[in-house]
Amino acid sequence: MLRLMLSIAVPVLLATTLTGGPAWAQNEGQEDLDRATAAKLTARSLKDLTEVIGLLESALERGLDEGNTEFAENLLASTLIQRGVTISQSIFRTAQPNPRWPDLRRLSLNDLERAVKLSPQQPEALYSIARLNLLPGGNAKRATEAIGEALDAIEDNPALRAKVLTLRATVTKDLEKKLADLDEAVRVAPRDAAAVRTRGLVRAASGKLEEALADFDKGIELSPKHIATYEAKAAVLTRLKKYDEALQVLEKVRQLNPDSAQPLIQRARVRMQQSDFEAAIEELDKAHAVDPDNLAVLLLRAGVYEELKQGEKALADVDQVLKLKPDLPAAMRLRAVLLTRLDRMDEAIAELEALREKAPKDLVALLQLGVYYSSQNKYTEAVEAFSAVLAERPEHWGALRGRGDALLNTGKHREAIDDYNKAVKLKPDDPGILNNLAWVLATSPEEELRDGKRAVELATEACRVTDYKQAHILSTLAAAHAELGDFDTAIKWTEKGLDVAAEEQIEPLEKELQSYRAGKPWRELLAEEDPTPEP
Repeated sequence: MLRLMLSIAVPVLLATTLTGGPAWAQNEGQEDLDRATAAKLTARSLKDLTEVIGLLESALERGLDEGNTEFAENLLASTLIQRGVTISQSIFRTAQPNPRWPDLRRLSLNDLERAVKLSPQQPEALYSIARLNLLPGGNAKRATEAIGEALDAIEDNPALRAKVLTLRATVTKDLEKKLADLDEAVRVAPRDAAAVRTRGLVRAASGKLEEALADFDKGIELSPKHIATYEAKAAVLTRLKKYDEALQVLEKVRQLNPDSAQPLIQRARVRMQQSDFEAAIEELDKAHAVDPDNLAVLLLRAGVYEELKQGEKALADVDQVLKLKPDLPAAMRLRAVLLTRLDRMDEAIAELEALREKAPKDLVALLQLGVYYSSQNKYTEAVEAFSAVLAERPEHWGALRGRGDALLNTGKHREAIDDYNKAVKLKPDDPGILNNLAWVLATSPEEELRDGKRAVELATEACRVTDYKQAHILSTLAAAHAELGDFDTAIKWTEKGLDVAAEEQIEPLEKELQSYRAGKPWRELLAEEDPTPEP
């Protein structure tokens, strides 16, 4: 662009020099234009470019004839683009985000948007405008517009066209459209590693794993030191259960980036996929040696220790995380889980109550807390915890089921049925919801709430989902038939339940069996009066 502009400038400058007075009289800004033109030839830094822009603005303000005005505006547009792109590179070409990047984006966009107003057919500027607006807090609508304008403006620049198509693919939601853009990008610029790599990621997301691997291999060939491509390839190999190959790829990543714990973390995840937890610990120990304060390493290792039933070691890692980052919700939630494994339920509840004080809308912690309250027969507290979740997410089926269970255990059958009915619509194949709704419909002491026919339907589905192998669900099916007066069938299913029952389930099932042999249906009692079979 600059070469073309200078070729226009030379005759204009010669004309003003040779003709003298009249030309100068029409061009009071000529001196500033001449200085700007000369300065542009050697401009390298942002300071140099700012000086050129200032001179061109001065020249236009003081006045130029038509030909020089056009030249000055074109030169101003190209200089604004150069400065805007240079500023944007300080955002995109750094390993760690510049803390001033929002201010830098604003400055860059000011230059670039001004440039395209002066000279609209500027695909490189439009591409940069789109990229900047796709950063957090940007104008997504303007990004989409700029991408379209850039594609319309590109005439003979395959490399830039591939970049713009790749960018559009990253913001398009439709997978087929994404792939169409990326196929075109790879076609026009087959050696564009970013386009090839991005197509591999989209192919992987759409389940085309072998094709994704081919793209990642090509991407590695084009850019042999691009770590993210190796990592993506390892992830696909893991999905294909080609674990040894995945480990080899991650070893290459480790060689490329020996000071990073990340490849070791990923190797540990592959070992976990293989259920080789001892090997996973070895990988994480190496990662910890590389980066002792890496929270991801400590949390993952705690999870692996928990799998190995080494609760104290797991707890030590989580405690170390909380020393490094106190009140980290993920660590506090995991600590509560580990405490329950160590039969320290009171401490686990206290941990989650403390987290609730700090993060009252942490829905995962609230759900966990509700479950723990229920396990300790603190049903009022459980109802309150689940209700807090439902206040934020009214259609959370897990909270509806949990609150229904707590209500059932406090004898509030009508409210429990309401929650179960909502939950079963959201999760119609969940055996726990099916079973518990069937149980209350079959056994509630409140006659107007019972519905034996529906209870049989629900319990039968719950049995089907669990292959007729869960004693407490077979017990529910028996209770449902008993509610309909079919005691022979109730006896049959109770006996089948006894065949698969755990030791602690035998006594309550035998009580139910005695009731059915006596021709009496089973009735739910309040928790404090007589514990019912596990729902």
